[in-house]
Amino acid sequence: MWVRVLGAAAGGGFPQWNCGCPQCRAVRDGSRPCRSRTQSSVAVSADYRRWFLLNASPDIRAQIESFPALHPHGVRDSPLQAVLLTDAELDHTLGLLLLREAGDLEVHATAAVHETLRKGTSLLQTLGAYIKVGWRPVAIGAEVSLADGLSYRAFHVPTNKRARFGTGEGGEDVVGYRITDGNTGRALVYLPGTQRLTASVRAHLEGCTCLLFDGTCWQDDELIRLGIAGKTSREMGHLPIGGAGGSLEQLAPLPIERKIYTHINNTNPILLEDAPERRIVEEHGLEVAADGLELEI
Repeated sequence: MWVRVLGAAAGGGFPQWNCGCPQCRAVRDGSRPCRSRTQSSVAVSADYRRWFLLNASPDIRAQIESFPALHPHGVRDSPLQAVLLTDAELDHTLGLLLLREAGDLEVHATAAVHETLRKGTSLLQTLGAYIKVGWRPVAIGAEVSLADGLSYRAFHVPTNKRARFGTGEGGEDVVGYRITDGNTGRALVYLPGTQRLTASVRAHLEGCTCLLFDGTCWQDDELIRLGIAGKTSREMGHLPIGGAGGSLEQLAPLPIERKIYTHINNTNPILLEDAPERRIVEEHGLEVAADGLELEI
């Protein structure tokens, strides 16, 4: 199985257009070693020919152009087979609108996410005015075949974050995906938004080869300290990396071949390659994703 990190940043990208935090200043002026990143999305394939997107970021056009395997082979063609959504957040779904030139588009989403995109944001109604959108309902716990031996199983990721565009119509608001290559038995787990590493979530990590995990903030009160927001990382639906009970403390002991932080907010110091926080992450056996990271699992 091939995995390409198309974008590794959280909503707004890195640097964020209206942000002057230390990290954004550093990437703009080159004063510290760091790389810009687009908003998070991942492409997965079993044969390097047919690809499936995990979320569709607002930067999807530039991400496709930066990856030749996603370029068309004909006058009107695309190796992109479908999009799998983890939630209805705008930074994970706005890219669907940029795919409107496709003849049709297959979207995998839970009933709750589908309803939010249909009624809450009207995104699917807008997209449907251009192309035929095929909705594939995501059933929690069901093994779903994709192509060439590739399959996925979605699982519930508990959160008490209030959905900004929620319709209040039941179902699962946030899911993670365990992608398995049936030819090798090796698996990827994709979790860009995780508020708590509960026992049920941890159970889906067992035996996986690679984990792409929520790296939004380093500290729980990171945005509060910077005067950017009045909510903690956890209150926004993201388990912080550092501190007691943080994801680093919980993930470091797990026997997973590659553990990689993605969906990294522009305020997170791990984006700076010479930061003490970056060194701590790497010393604990975890990696920090950048756009273009390619994995063979």
